[in-house]
Amino acid sequence: MTARDRSRHRGPGVPAGRMMASEQQSVLEPDVPGIAAGPGPLPRPSAAVRLTAALRARRRWLVPVLTVLLLAQMAAAMVTTAAQQTPTIDEPVYVATATDYLHEHRVRYNAEHPPLGKLVIMAGIAVAGPHYDPSYRGDQGQVGRHLLYSSGNDPWRVMLWARLPVIVLTLLFGLVVLAFAREVLGTAAGLLALALYCFSPDVIAHGSLATLDVPSAGFVLTSAWLVWRARRRPRRYLPLAGAALGASVATKMSALPAVPVLVALAVVSVWGARPGRALRAVAASAVVAVTAVAVVWLSYLAVDPRLRLLSAEPTPAVHGLRGLLVDLMPFPRSYRDGMRMQFALEDHPWQGYLFGHLYTGSRWYYLPAALLVKTPLGMLALWAAGAVALVAVRRLRRAAPYLLVPPAVLLASAMTGSRDFGTRYAVFMPMFLAVAGAAALTVRRRWARPVGGALVLFVAVSSLRTFPFYLPYANEAFGGPAKTHLWLHDSNVDWGQDLGRLADRLREHYPGERIWLVYKGSGVPEYYGIHAADPRNVPPGRVHGLLVVSDSSAAKARGRLAELIGTSRPVDDVGHSITIYRR
Repeated sequence: MTARDRSRHRGPGVPAGRMMASEQQSVLEPDVPGIAAGPGPLPRPSAAVRLTAALRARRRWLVPVLTVLLLAQMAAAMVTTAAQQTPTIDEPVYVATATDYLHEHRVRYNAEHPPLGKLVIMAGIAVAGPHYDPSYRGDQGQVGRHLLYSSGNDPWRVMLWARLPVIVLTLLFGLVVLAFAREVLGTAAGLLALALYCFSPDVIAHGSLATLDVPSAGFVLTSAWLVWRARRRPRRYLPLAGAALGASVATKMSALPAVPVLVALAVVSVWGARPGRALRAVAASAVVAVTAVAVVWLSYLAVDPRLRLLSAEPTPAVHGLRGLLVDLMPFPRSYRDGMRMQFALEDHPWQGYLFGHLYTGSRWYYLPAALLVKTPLGMLALWAAGAVALVAVRRLRRAAPYLLVPPAVLLASAMTGSRDFGTRYAVFMPMFLAVAGAAALTVRRRWARPVGGALVLFVAVSSLRTFPFYLPYANEAFGGPAKTHLWLHDSNVDWGQDLGRLADRLREHYPGERIWLVYKGSGVPEYYGIHAADPRNVPPGRVHGLLVVSDSSAAKARGRLAELIGTSRPVDDVGHSITIYRR
């Protein structure tokens, strides 16, 4: 019977474009064993049909349950880490700056970084309510230590509340990872991507600190996801993509290389949706760029509506092409002064440490080598397989530029930097490549899913074994966290986070012994009950008892300190970041 014939038999009141209930039933439920066709009550569905329906229902609740479980374990890891670690080197600066924002509404400290990330930290500071003395004079590091240790505040409480907003933001970025991978690759791949993100030691380590690296990288990832979504609804998602991109640039200036990449991808999204409309594509790029610039301005206005120039640090002069670039930036004066400070920092001859070698300057291959040490082996395998799949599988190639080009450009930019201090400068890699790595599940081979699941399990075990010492993580090929100090230094291993643990260890296992301390960090040892002298200020023959050295200081030891370490016997390890020697 044709459609026209069926419409004649329906009678009045039945729309021509719709089928009757019996016809719908016959179309939706074709010849299935156990189900009879025709009028009358249907018999009970067969066991096969009931099983299929049960599996579909289970799948609906399985995804949210697994999502909650993965994010909950990540939250537990980060909160535990945040509660146990003393301030790292950079944190007191950001906490003091956020406190100054809250009380004085001015951009005075830490002008080399834009304000948005510190406004996030300020949300926790507002709850903690620390006492603040705006009349105290000193550089930004001294102001941070004064706030935490000399103003009647509890540094444990202040630091935990400062870290909590960053932890919440890190968890929200996990939802972005899930949504991005699910839209591009499917539900199973979305869960795998979320697992890679939630078990990443680098993301957990730096997502639990009141620092700027994870917020900036997460906003870039969010912008890439929104630009991807703009292929279908550009008017809704392009302004949001620009806002996320602006949030990244308003958190760290190192995100600036992502701006032209995401603006170009916005053009690709609009052009792909409506080929041939060049004016619309240009307008799309303008929307993203203008919105990003507006967010940067708003972040400064949120701190100081008068946009005063009150930096406590002198602004260096920058000449040549870099100076011209700074002058052309459409950002507030304070932002451009911060760029000048960053260029001056890049000109400083910093020391690096890689694979046991101390050097002055930088190595272009430092970040890839450090990532090789500090990324779980299963994660490295999935990153490589997923990147290949995105390029090789035709139906995935459209997504490849959104997932691979932004991290590639940011990594290339970071590799030109002069500060070989840690993989935190490349924390966008485990974020973007968590999504890209999940593409390995799309390979149409029987072994793809079992192997992918086994690799994720390997990642989870490797990550859980390092709990709660995520900063010094190294994978099994390099000996694990206890051996990281042999290969790397600074925020890869020892960023001053274990001063509290050292105090507990000395009190419990070495009471009454003479302590000699070389500590690299922003904490104040005396506050934690560590009363020690610096062994570098006396002749080596007078140094007896316990010699305690931060592993970053040991990696760079020369002269008297190297002699002291060489003639001492290691007897204990604190958090895989501080070594105790006996003399």
